[in-house]
Amino acid sequence: MASVKESLWDPVAGFGVTFRTMFRKVFTEQYPFEKKPTAPRFHGRHQLNRWPDGLEKCIGCELCAWACPADAIYVEGADNADDATGRFSPGERYGRVYQINYLRCILCGLCIEACPTRALTMTNEYELADRSRESLIYEKKDLLAPLLPGMQEPPHEMQLGSTEKDYYLGLTGAAAPAEGGDGK
Repeated sequence: MASVKESLWDPVAGFGVTFRTMFRKVFTEQYPFEKKPTAPRFHGRHQLNRWPDGLEKCIGCELCAWACPADAIYVEGADNADDATGRFSPGERYGRVYQINYLRCILCGLCIEACPTRALTMTNEYELADRSRESLIYEKKDLLAPLLPGMQEPPHEMQLGSTEKDYYLGLTGAAAPAEGGDGK
């Protein structure tokens, strides 16, 4: 035989949790309408950076693709031409084809660590969902940083320094030390 406690009190006691939480403040986030800021070092969408004159930092070395554990990056390098019609980066090579497949990417950041020129960084953008698979394969044009004022769309000649060393240090012709000096 079931006791009075088992037959009357136990079913009511099961609703105790429901009644205790029914009148508490709700912690629902209104996500699409109110977006919380991300942490400064958050790993979001990738971005291919540019030099201050607009040339691309990517040298097409493919180290990011080799470092990717999910095999989400495809890079195809090409040689820069010596004239202004074919220079996309200040180095000998540039990334002619650059793709990141966000269906495979796990946003681990190993590609960022492998990049020798800091051409690839991660932004705080985290909304990467879409309705078609093709739109989640980002091409180079989708990944390149926007042109800021004073930048020129490649291809063009290097414009920052008189020598390659000055260019990479960001020294203009006026700020560059005189040749043959000791730099003091």
